[in-house]
Amino acid sequence: MNPPFIGRGRRRACRRLLLLALSTISTAAFGQADSPEKLDHSQMDHGKMDHGQMEHSRVDRATPAPAAKPAPKRPKRSQARPAIDHSQHDTGGHAGHTSAMPSAFGPYVATRDASGTSWQPDLSPHEGIHQQLAEWSVMSHGWVNLNYARQDGPRGANQSFVTGMLMTMAQRQLGDGTLGVRAMMSPEPFMGPNGYPLLLATGETADGRSHLIDRQHPHELFMELAATYSYTLSKTTSVFIYGGLPGEPALGPPAFMHRTSGMDNPEAPISHHWLDSTHITFGVITLGTVIDNWKFEASTFRGREPDQYRYDIERPWLDSFSGRVSWNPTREWSMQVSYGHLNSPEQLAPLINEDRVTASAIYTTPFGDGHLWSSTASWGRKITDGKTLDAFLFESSAILKQNVTLFMRAERVDQSELTHHMAGLEGRAFTVSKVSAGGIYDFLRTDHAKFGVGGLASRYVLPEDLKPLYGRDLTSFMLFARLKII
Repeated sequence: MNPPFIGRGRRRACRRLLLLALSTISTAAFGQADSPEKLDHSQMDHGKMDHGQMEHSRVDRATPAPAAKPAPKRPKRSQARPAIDHSQHDTGGHAGHTSAMPSAFGPYVATRDASGTSWQPDLSPHEGIHQQLAEWSVMSHGWVNLNYARQDGPRGANQSFVTGMLMTMAQRQLGDGTLGVRAMMSPEPFMGPNGYPLLLATGETADGRSHLIDRQHPHELFMELAATYSYTLSKTTSVFIYGGLPGEPALGPPAFMHRTSGMDNPEAPISHHWLDSTHITFGVITLGTVIDNWKFEASTFRGREPDQYRYDIERPWLDSFSGRVSWNPTREWSMQVSYGHLNSPEQLAPLINEDRVTASAIYTTPFGDGHLWSSTASWGRKITDGKTLDAFLFESSAILKQNVTLFMRAERVDQSELTHHMAGLEGRAFTVSKVSAGGIYDFLRTDHAKFGVGGLASRYVLPEDLKPLYGRDLTSFMLFARLKII
């Protein structure tokens, strides 16, 4: 029997909630093209503004200026958030709106923050709708893809489906620190529990009895509901706490849909469960410290991956742990190494634990006349049930000023879950490889949204023992249309 939360009435309520979020953000995205945002200048610290960069022609001079208000008293203690030099964070004028607000985790720019508490290069775009609501700085962003996938071979399939995510983050000063809240949702549960066809992908279950193989599971309706609090100790140092239900522990690189090098690719990586599969975890607490360009953090979290009921919020258990060290030596680079012990991660193998090690490097830089290039190289190792299984990923994207994005991904994975219940093959590890390339053209654009169409093609390299199952000349394709908030 399904839990009460996913009964028909609750499912309809979830659908209405998601549609309301979609319509609200879409209205804001397209509506703001004609109606510039009105700022409450009384809350702004004009002493720190660079007036040479302001577009004064847009100010309504017919409106009398309000009487000047006394400047609010700032904390006298050294813990007050220091000003950040944004002059070093130019992204080359590439398309999209970027954030210059400080991070919710410490004294650095918010563009460094990716999914959960992970880091990316400072020069990464931070596209979205930015608002000031009373004391809160708010940013909303997301995307929705309408996809058609054709996966060839005996184990392939064809399917149309919707993927995407919508996220809102808000932060404000609270005492001598910064309070942050986040909410992220996905429409993917509505595609059904079997997800979409993705050759060589494994992980999780659709019915609680059988493994999902050659398919990518749908993500949860609630991908993140989290809160943070950070306390600045000096101009370069802070401590923070992060809690999520669900949330993301300190393990692995940024999740693939948040990496600049991979977010425009409509497919999930087949190395997902080696690198960043813990990005939706029901129960996470992370403690960390930022010291200049270094970040040290430790998490306790629930090791079990989400079950097949994608609409609910599962009970948190803090039975696993991880640690991560991140380093941003320059504005262009972000690196991390991490280790985690996952207690009973697989629902269908509850007695098996997993140790996971990851390392990654991300490079992002502007080039030419307003273009941006971003690449990620990552390695993950799973040690489980007496096996050591490695995965390697390299992905890259070039975001061109003319609304064209080109992307590619190459992966090599040691897979031991492709041949469940097959005599002579069950439990064996096979090294498989996949290379994908594609692009998207955004032909319609407003101040805060863009609409585009794209395509993707993939080729595979298989060992001889798998070719009778998959075919000897394996190719897959995907066509998609995307609405993205910028």
